[in-house]
Amino acid sequence: MENQKGLGFFERYLSIWVALCIVVGILIGKYIPIIPKTLSRFEYANVSIPVAILIWLMIYPMMLKIDFSSVVNATKKPKGLIVTCITNWLIKPFTMYLFAYFFIRIVFNNFISDNLATEYIAGAVLLGAAPCTAMVFVWSYLTDGDAGYTLVQVAVNDLIILVAFTPIVAFLLGVSNVKVPYNTLFLSTILFVVIPLTFGYLTRRSVIKNKGLDYFENVFLKKFNNVTIAGLLLTLIIIFSFQGEIILNNPFHILLIAVPLTIQTFFIFGFAYTWAKIWKLPHNIAAPASLIGASNFFELAVAVAISLFGLKSGAALATVVGVLTEVPIMLTLVKVANNTRHWFNK
Repeated sequence: MENQKGLGFFERYLSIWVALCIVVGILIGKYIPIIPKTLSRFEYANVSIPVAILIWLMIYPMMLKIDFSSVVNATKKPKGLIVTCITNWLIKPFTMYLFAYFFIRIVFNNFISDNLATEYIAGAVLLGAAPCTAMVFVWSYLTDGDAGYTLVQVAVNDLIILVAFTPIVAFLLGVSNVKVPYNTLFLSTILFVVIPLTFGYLTRRSVIKNKGLDYFENVFLKKFNNVTIAGLLLTLIIIFSFQGEIILNNPFHILLIAVPLTIQTFFIFGFAYTWAKIWKLPHNIAAPASLIGASNFFELAVAVAISLFGLKSGAALATVVGVLTEVPIMLTLVKVANNTRHWFNK
C-alpha cells in the first residue's frame, strides 16, 4: 500500500524544514542567547518544560488514534516486543561502545586527546543505553505504525530503563558510582507518555461518544494532520538554541563524534529491521520496533552526562551530537522503512 503521509506539504519537504530549524536554533543560541536563557528557567529535573509541551503536541495526535483493545492484543503478539527488547538491551549498548571505541580511540587517535576520548566514549555509551521513549511516537506516526503496539513497546522499554540503565552504563564505563537522575526518568515518563496518553484516551472516548466513530476518524483526526510536524520543528529550534554555542565552538570534534553514532544508528536499525522481516512481522510493527532502538532517549543521556562529567565536558558534547545527528538520520530511516513497505506485505 502506498504511504499517504508522503503527500503532505510539511512531510514531503520535512528534511528541508528540519535542516532550517536546526540552523535557526543554532543561530538563536549564538546571537540571541536571551531566548534560550529565558526558556532554561522553566526547567525541572533537567527536563525543559517548553520542550516537554512541544513533545506533548507531537505525541498527542498519535495517542488519539490508539484503540485500547489493540494495546491488550499486543501482549498476544510478543515477537515485536522480543525484537525491540533484545536489540535495545542486549545488542545496542555494547555495539555502541565498540563503534565508539574503535573510531575515537583507534581511527581518530591522532585528533583526540586521551582524556577527551574517554569522555566522548562515555557520552556515546549513555546514548546507547537509553532507547527512545518520546520521539519514537513521531517515527511510528510517519511510518503508519500500529499506535497501540508502539505504546506497549515504549512502556516496556521505560520499565527496563529503570532497572537496566545503571548497571549497563556502570559496566561499560567501568565505574560503580553512576548516578542516574531518577526524577528525570519519572518526570519524562509522566510528561511524554502518561499525560498525552490520558488526554488522548479521554478525548477519543468523548468525541466518539458524542459524535460517533465516523466523525472521529474522518473529521476530528484530520484537524491534527500537521500538529505533529509543527511540534517537531519548534522542538528542534528550542533544543538547538540551547546547544548553539557548544556546537559552533566544536565543529571538527562534532564531525568525529558523529561518525560512530551514525554508523551505530544504521547498524541497529538494519539489525532489528532484518530480524523483523525474517520473523514475518507486519510492517506497522516492524518499523516502530526497529526505530525505537535506532533513536535515543537523549534527555536522559544529556542529564546523566552533565551530572557525571559536567556541563562543558566531552561526554555532554557527545550526547549533544547525538541530538544533532538523530533527527536527520531518523528521517532517512523513516524513508527507508516506507520505501521497503512492500517487503512485509508479500
